[in-house]
Amino acid sequence: MEIISLNVGRPVTVDYRGKPLETGIYKMPVEGSVQLHTHGFVGDGQADLKHHGGPDKAVCAYPIEHYSYWEKQLGKKLEYSAFGENITTAGLLETDVCIGDVYEIGTTVLQVSQPRYPCFKISQKHGPADLPAQVLDTRYSGFYLRVLREGKISTGDIIIKKENGAGGASVAHVLHLMQVGLQEEAALAELAELDTLSAVVRNKFRKQLALPES
Repeated sequence: MEIISLNVGRPVTVDYRGKPLETGIYKMPVEGSVQLHTHGFVGDGQADLKHHGGPDKAVCAYPIEHYSYWEKQLGKKLEYSAFGENITTAGLLETDVCIGDVYEIGTTVLQVSQPRYPCFKISQKHGPADLPAQVLDTRYSGFYLRVLREGKISTGDIIIKKENGAGGASVAHVLHLMQVGLQEEAALAELAELDTLSAVVRNKFRKQLALPES
């Protein structure tokens, strides 16, 4: 498992359906080591701080294994950070990576916190209006990590798994429950108590179950 590309970038303003849109999805690969703090990489940023950023979304990861599929679907070559990810990874798939898994990368230690739920900004970047729905259907979403130990990460760094997440809830499984909600109430209730799941997603599930926020 390794980092294929390390990507950062400040928000930019682009056109979306004839209106200006500020977005942080246009990140660029960088050379050398980049410092990672609890809220993200130095030189990186998000435009919509209500839905992006914060300690539970400090790092966005996306598997390089999905790139060939999307290149066929979109009919074009994709450059690294195509999905706005900070780290393009090899060897970490959503069906295998679980909430709470802990990884050492470079001098940092990171913990998986939640799936990345697709939004309309990937449609703005790549074209198809139904691209978020395609991501949900495939479960090729990527995921977020929180920072347990600050440090530096570089392209080419080896990813070392240090700990399995309690509960064994895969990123793909959690994304599925974010989509179907109360259709699978028992599974939803179980994840609503998983303290390594991000507070936002956990409280979303608790609200659906009519439980108080944790």
